[in-house]
Amino acid sequence: MVSYSQMLVIAIIAGLVVAAFPLYGDVLRSYLFPSYRAGYAGGEGGWRGQGQHEYGEAGERVVEVTEEEATFVDVGDLWSAISQIPAGELSEAEKEGILYMREEEKLARDVYLRLYEIWGLQIFRNIADSEQTHMDAVKLLISRYNLEDPAPSEVGKFSNLTLQELYYQLVELGSKSLEDALKVGAMIEEIDIVDLKRHINVTDNQDIILVYENLMKGSRNHLRAFVSQLESRGVEYVPQYLSPEEYQAIISTPIETGNVGSGQGQGAGWRGSKGHGKGGS
Repeated sequence: MVSYSQMLVIAIIAGLVVAAFPLYGDVLRSYLFPSYRAGYAGGEGGWRGQGQHEYGEAGERVVEVTEEEATFVDVGDLWSAISQIPAGELSEAEKEGILYMREEEKLARDVYLRLYEIWGLQIFRNIADSEQTHMDAVKLLISRYNLEDPAPSEVGKFSNLTLQELYYQLVELGSKSLEDALKVGAMIEEIDIVDLKRHINVTDNQDIILVYENLMKGSRNHLRAFVSQLESRGVEYVPQYLSPEEYQAIISTPIETGNVGSGQGQGAGWRGSKGHGKGGS
């Protein structure tokens, strides 16, 4: 069986190949990345049905947003992007932030997997899959800076005791009713946004900022998705961690499809021009 570290090396090599030969990107991804293989449907931009994506200057498609409003990170293309940025010296706060965000993204994935088991609602499965790619994105920073990965492989287990306790609390709350489960999803995305902003504010390393900002955009999209699910059931969600102003600014704007930065596209775009893809169901 191929180990995670071996898969990461394969992903990095494939990302460099894709950057050089972008026309072959979807084919390579469908064979080399298990988290994408299940959803790849063929055709231009053909992940998980119809999606929107944004390319960078070298052909990087860092973020993919599906019809189900799950925001995936292409680990190979993200590596191509951050490898163009010089690695800086890490402060203790930056190291702690990377390790914490690795497990916080795992918290989101693991809670959603458990809630999917309980309620069978597809949004939990879809966003859990995308959270795996968010975990992988932070793992790139761990590997780049030779840090020790704190995340246990077992679902529902965490090295950070605060996150371990939070996992138990969120699963317990989300087990009460489907509406409570959807509220838990929205709460997790709020927590992600708050923590990512906090960690962005203590770093000037552009590779870390690039990863965190793309993850934060994913969290904003996922927050919109959970709130939309609640609204369709006649439930008004009240923010628990964001200010009312910041919350309204997020949910009152459309899903963001461009990579973060100074390019074009709906929302913020990262050095790119907007693309649309269609694939099978």
